[in-house]
Amino acid sequence: MKKQFKRFRVRTVTAVCVLAFAANTWAVEPFTVRDIRVEGLQRVEPGTVFGSLPFRVGDQYNDDKGSAAIRALFALGLFKDVRLEVQNDVLIVVVEERPTVADVDFVGTREFDKDTLKKALREIGLTEGRPYDQALADRAEQELKRQYINRSLYGAEVVTTVTPIERNRVNLTFTVTEGEPTRIKEMHIIGNRSFSEKQLTGLMDLDTGGWLSWYTKSDRYSRTKLNADLEALRSYYLQRGFLEFRIDSTQVAISPNKQDIAITINITEGERYVVSGVKLEGDYLGKDEEFKTLVKIRPGEAYNADQVTETTKAFTEYFGNFGYAFAQVEARPEIDRTNNRVFFTLVAEPSRRAYVRRINIAGNNRTRDEVIRREFRQLESSWYDAEKIKVSRDRVDRLGFFKDVNIETSDVPGAPDQVDLNVAVVERPTGSLQLGAGFSSAEKLALSFSIKQENAFGTGNYLSAEVNTSRFNRTIALTSVDPYFTPNGVSRTVDVYHRTSRPYDEQGGNYQLVTSGAGLRFGVPFSEVDTVFFGASFERTQIRAGTNIPAAYLDYAERFGFTSNSVPLSIGWARDDRDSTLTPSRGRLQRFSGEWGALGDARYLRGDYQFQQYVPLSKQYTLAFNGELGWGAGLSGRPYPVFKNFYSGGLGSVRGFQQGTLGPRDVTGASIGGARKVTLNAEVITPFPGAGNDRTLRLFAFTDVGNVFGENEKLRAGDLRASAGFGLSWLSPIGPLRIAIAQPVRKQAGDRIQRLQFQIGTSF
Repeated sequence: MKKQFKRFRVRTVTAVCVLAFAANTWAVEPFTVRDIRVEGLQRVEPGTVFGSLPFRVGDQYNDDKGSAAIRALFALGLFKDVRLEVQNDVLIVVVEERPTVADVDFVGTREFDKDTLKKALREIGLTEGRPYDQALADRAEQELKRQYINRSLYGAEVVTTVTPIERNRVNLTFTVTEGEPTRIKEMHIIGNRSFSEKQLTGLMDLDTGGWLSWYTKSDRYSRTKLNADLEALRSYYLQRGFLEFRIDSTQVAISPNKQDIAITINITEGERYVVSGVKLEGDYLGKDEEFKTLVKIRPGEAYNADQVTETTKAFTEYFGNFGYAFAQVEARPEIDRTNNRVFFTLVAEPSRRAYVRRINIAGNNRTRDEVIRREFRQLESSWYDAEKIKVSRDRVDRLGFFKDVNIETSDVPGAPDQVDLNVAVVERPTGSLQLGAGFSSAEKLALSFSIKQENAFGTGNYLSAEVNTSRFNRTIALTSVDPYFTPNGVSRTVDVYHRTSRPYDEQGGNYQLVTSGAGLRFGVPFSEVDTVFFGASFERTQIRAGTNIPAAYLDYAERFGFTSNSVPLSIGWARDDRDSTLTPSRGRLQRFSGEWGALGDARYLRGDYQFQQYVPLSKQYTLAFNGELGWGAGLSGRPYPVFKNFYSGGLGSVRGFQQGTLGPRDVTGASIGGARKVTLNAEVITPFPGAGNDRTLRLFAFTDVGNVFGENEKLRAGDLRASAGFGLSWLSPIGPLRIAIAQPVRKQAGDRIQRLQFQIGTSF
C-alpha cells in the first residue's frame, strides 16, 4: 500500500523509554533517505547530530536504524527529547536541547574558597558551558557534602537553586549551611598490653583536641589521617618485635547531632619475637659477600619490620645497579612460637637484565623537558642502573621547581629485556612578587620588595630583583643564575648590588658603610652532592663619616682613605642533604666560602665555614647542632679591613646578648666586630603543646657559645660567652618567625644583655 505521507513519532525522556521504543514504536516500511533535516538546535552544531546518525542520505532506512539513532543522540547527553519524523522520504530529526549552565555560584561558604569548590564540581562534569540536568545537580550536591565531610563538617547542608535565563541557559546557586565542625571527643585503643593507651595515641596526628586545636585542627576527623595514624601504630609495634601484630577493627561513631565522634581501635599485639638468624638463598650473581654487607637485620635483636624492608629494598636496588630491573627478593620468616624466635631466609631471583628504552616525562606544563633531562644520570639505551635512577630523581627534586617527583618503571610489550622510565612531576609556582614589611627587636621596621623567578620561562634559570630597607641594612640587588651555563653543568651567577649598612650599636649614629659592586661566579659540580664555586667581583666601599662613628672606622679611613676599591676573588664549597630547608629533622649541611682581596686598596683573606647536623630522636623530637668558624687577616702589611669584620651576639649566633655587640670595642664603646668568629649552638626541638605533630609550630630549648676576636687577639676559651634558654619557631604567613628567651650563663662586665629577641627569617 502506497501513501503520499508517512509519519511516525517517538517521544522519550529516559533511557528506559528509549528501550521501550524499539518494541512499541509505530513501524514504517523501509525506504531510501532522500534528505535529512534537523530542527530545534540552538547551540549544538548540526554536524554533531549528523555525525551521530547511523545512516546518510541515500542509505536505506528501517526501524532498527531509527532506534539506534535515538540511542546515539541521547548518549551525547545534549538533549532531553528527540523525535524522528518522516515526510516524503525526508527524515526530520527534531531535538530539544538540555539547558546549558551559564554560571555557578556559592552562598554561605567560609571553609572553602569558591575556586576550590568549582574545581571539585568541574571534576564531576559540572561547569560553565556544560549541559545541565537534575542528575548532575544531585551529584554536585553530594560532591560538595563530601568536600565538607573531608573537613569534618558532617552537618553541612546544600540546597541547589536553578534559575532559568535567556537562550535556554540556567544559573546554578548552591546555598551551603556549613554548621559547626564535628570534633573527636573520644579515642580508645583496646587490646594493648605492652604500651599504654596514652603512649599509643601520642603517636597519632588525630587527637581529642587541646587549647591550640583551632590552629592545628587535630581534633577534626579525616579518614585519610586515620589511615596514616593506623600505619604509624602498626609501624610502632612492628619496629619493636611484635611480628604478628594486627589491627582487628576500627569503629568510628558519630553522635546523632553530628557534632561528636568517637574512635575505637581494636588491636592484637601478639608475642614479641627476637631474630635468631639470617641466611641467603638463591642467585646473588656470585656477589654473596657484597650482599651480606647490605643486611640490616640483626640476629639477637628484636624483630624490626623496618630492618627487613630496608634489607629487601637494598638488595633490589643493588641488583638494579647491575641492570636487573626485575629482581625479586623475598624475606621468608620461620617462626618458632615456642621460644618466640624468628629466622629469616632471604631468597633472591635476579630474573633478566634490562636496559632503558625511553624516558617519558609528564606533568611539566611549564618546565621544558631539557631542564629535567639534563639532571638525569640514567641515559636512554643504557643498561638499567637503580643507583643512577635514584640520583636522577633526587637531582630533579632538588631543582625546587616541583612539589612531587616520581619515577616508575614499566615493561615494554614484546621486549622482555627493555623498560621505560615514566617520570611524573607536579609543578609548583616558582615566581614571586612580594611587597611587605617586617619587624625585629634589633632592626625595627624593615620594608622589602622583591620579584623573583626561579624557573624563568621554563628554562631553569633564576632571575631576581630585590630591594630591602631597615634601620641598619639597605640593599638593592640584581641576580641572574644559569645553572647549565655549560652542557656539563657548570653554573654561572651574575650579581650587581648596592648595600648601605651600619653595624648594630646603641648610640644612634648616622655614619654608613656603602658598598657597590658587581660579581661573576661559577659553580662546578665535582660529584653528585658536591659543588665548588669560584668567582671574582669588583667592590667599592665608602666610609661615610657621621655622628658617633666608631674610632676604628675613622682611623682606618684616615690611614687608607674613606673609599676603598678592591677586586676580591672567591671560592666556596657546599653540600646539603637535609630533608627540609625550613623544618629539617634529619641530614647535614656543610658550606665553606673564602674570599681573597687580591687587587685594589683592600688586601685581605676571609674564610667562613658552617656545619649543621640534625638528628631525629623520634617522630616528634629533633636534636640539632650548628657550628660556624670565621677567620680573616690583612695582607701586604695592611690590617684586616674593618668593614669586612664578623659580628656575633643575638639571633643567629649567641642569643641573650644584644645583636652584634660581642667582641672588640673601640675607645668610643662601639662594637666593631672582629676578624675571628666562633659560634656553637645546640637545640632540642619539640612540638608545641597542643599542636600534635605539626612541624610548622614548634618549641626549642637551646644553649649557645661564641664570640668574635680581633685580628691580633688569641682565641681563648675563657673569653667565650654562653647562654641558654628556650624559644618558639613558627612558619608564619610572612616567613619563618623565631622568638627566643635567653639567659646568659657566661658573661663579662660591659656585655649588653637582651633576653627577649625575635626576628623573621633567622635560623639558629
